[in-house]
Amino acid sequence: MSEEIKYKIEKLSKEIEEHNYNYYVLSNPTISDFEFDKLLEELIKLEKEHPEYLKSDSPSQRVGGQITKEFKTVKHKYPMLSLGNTYNEEDLKDFDERIRKTGVTDFEYVCELKYDGVSISLTYVDGKLKQAVTRGDGDKGDDVTANVKTINSIPLKLRGDDYPKEFEIRGEIFMPKKEFLRINDEMRKQLIEEGYDEEEIFEKQLKNPRNATSGTLKQQDSKAVAERKLDCYLYALLGENFPFESHYESLEAAKRWGFKVSGDMEKVSSLDGVLKYLEKWDTKRHSLNVETDGVVLKVNSFEQQKYLGFTAKSPRWAIAYKFKAAQVSTILESISYQVGRTGSITPVANLKPVQLAGTTVKRATLHNADIIEKLDIREGDTVFVEKGGEIIPKIIGVDKSKRHIHHNDDLFREVSHPTKYITHCPECGTELVRKEGEANHYCPNELGCPPQVKGKMEHFVMRKAMDIDSLGEETIEQLYDASLIKTIADIYELKKEDLLKLERMAEKSANNLLDGIEASKKVPFERVLFAIGIRHIGETTAKKLAFYFKNIDALKNATLEQLLEVGDIGEKTAQTIIDYFADEKCIEIINKLKHHGLQFELSEEQMVNTSDKLKDLSFVVSGVFSKFSRDELKKTIEQNGGKNVGSISGKTSYVLAGENMGPEKHKKAEKLGVPIISEEDFINMIK
Repeated sequence: MSEEIKYKIEKLSKEIEEHNYNYYVLSNPTISDFEFDKLLEELIKLEKEHPEYLKSDSPSQRVGGQITKEFKTVKHKYPMLSLGNTYNEEDLKDFDERIRKTGVTDFEYVCELKYDGVSISLTYVDGKLKQAVTRGDGDKGDDVTANVKTINSIPLKLRGDDYPKEFEIRGEIFMPKKEFLRINDEMRKQLIEEGYDEEEIFEKQLKNPRNATSGTLKQQDSKAVAERKLDCYLYALLGENFPFESHYESLEAAKRWGFKVSGDMEKVSSLDGVLKYLEKWDTKRHSLNVETDGVVLKVNSFEQQKYLGFTAKSPRWAIAYKFKAAQVSTILESISYQVGRTGSITPVANLKPVQLAGTTVKRATLHNADIIEKLDIREGDTVFVEKGGEIIPKIIGVDKSKRHIHHNDDLFREVSHPTKYITHCPECGTELVRKEGEANHYCPNELGCPPQVKGKMEHFVMRKAMDIDSLGEETIEQLYDASLIKTIADIYELKKEDLLKLERMAEKSANNLLDGIEASKKVPFERVLFAIGIRHIGETTAKKLAFYFKNIDALKNATLEQLLEVGDIGEKTAQTIIDYFADEKCIEIINKLKHHGLQFELSEEQMVNTSDKLKDLSFVVSGVFSKFSRDELKKTIEQNGGKNVGSISGKTSYVLAGENMGPEKHKKAEKLGVPIISEEDFINMIK
């Protein structure tokens, strides 16, 4: 039986790696994502049940889970030199001429796209990934092996049998554009739920794929790295006694061994071929799913490379050509102002449509009044719009020479006028406010400004809040415009006869809506607290506040000092809570919601299971448990005043360990002297 399990694990591992290779290297998947996930789930289950057969190069290791407190510094066996940069064709001609002056005249170039990510050096021994080190300062870098193992396009074990016993291969790890946009979109939705304004959201989001890649590789939890779906192109082999005569030939071999090598590289016989390559990719690069900022040019022959040698900083046989940042000019037709759910005002530049880096750009955010003043942006201006390393287009300047000029009696006068930032809300006319130290203006009329009111209602009914799924954005718009709802409390006063008067509202739809509203009255206090939409109070913070204060009245009467005692509550959030409960209109809405039967205190069951026995204690939960699920244990920790943390540190109070706890976590807990307790120990702690 034991041999049979071992054989099954090996067979599954081989099959999964083959599918990985087909998908990430050949871009030719042969099974669906669902089928692949099922195979991986089966392998993980078998390895958990039979850990003696778990290997370091198993495809299951790509899901991450290892925690790295500090990244070890490693000296490179071969220094990672930088390349000389050039920005024009004349410099390339000079580079070509310098090579010829050395006596090397009959040579080829290999042209490769220069991907905008993080340089990495991978060491393989006996066909297995041994170490992954970042470029660092070129002499030393950080060991990020655990994180790199989660990248599917980097083989843990090589294919074939003709690879050297030990060698290095270098490449660029990057975040695909689609992944970058997905992460920012999810982050934006979460921040909107938590009440952040547009300026704060912009500051917190990932700025560009390169910085996002660098930050991801330095995550301490490799599971978090795996979730971000980084990718990698390999472009240079280093080692002793390779059987290749050229760079191009070596990369063809690397492909056979399972490495992802860009199919966009080309071998050319002259500088003319290089220039044609540059011309092709100057525009075509924008259609790729990866950011590129130039082309790397290398002499192909290894013998000629050796002859040409190196300077102190870079090879004499290679150079990087940098593309100019994608930039266009267009007309700023108008500036409009958007009002967010929290009342934050965002100025938007409405542009004459223009093509930029493969997409049509019609709008660009101007962020706030300071940006408009700094750039002196005016309606009718010709503005420069750039993408550069940013996915999101931005206005970087104004062509003031093209401002409209009026000529009269030899005197010139500008027709355009400086932009005057609005003083009143474009939706409700309320005078805007700008708090000291904040960049954005706000409309303070949060209970009467239409976009804010509708936004609060949409937040209130969402699945993680009151979960009234039959009350969508369109229906809220209808009800608001018909003056049937003006606050979230009005939702509970809707009557069937009023609903039936609405367009496209049949009796069945009306019944479903009213049933959903009635069912929402059973939603627990922590979700109601999240739903009412206090700024900066997200789902997690609402839960902590609910279990700490037990009911809405205790929270309403809490002092700043008491609020700051709750984990992860800062002064800004605490003051926001105090300001909310100081508003009589907000109190009136809460009282109406109470009257309609919403839950504004913990249930009896929650109260029975709630205490402060674990106050000031932090827990890491790891492994499989017999009496409770991990989620149930985490919830119990929070209900009893404790805090869940994702990784073990010297500040961790306890590790709550079940079966199959990760060996690395166990070692780390022992090393740091963090007590490891069982499920039974934990139950005794809260009795």
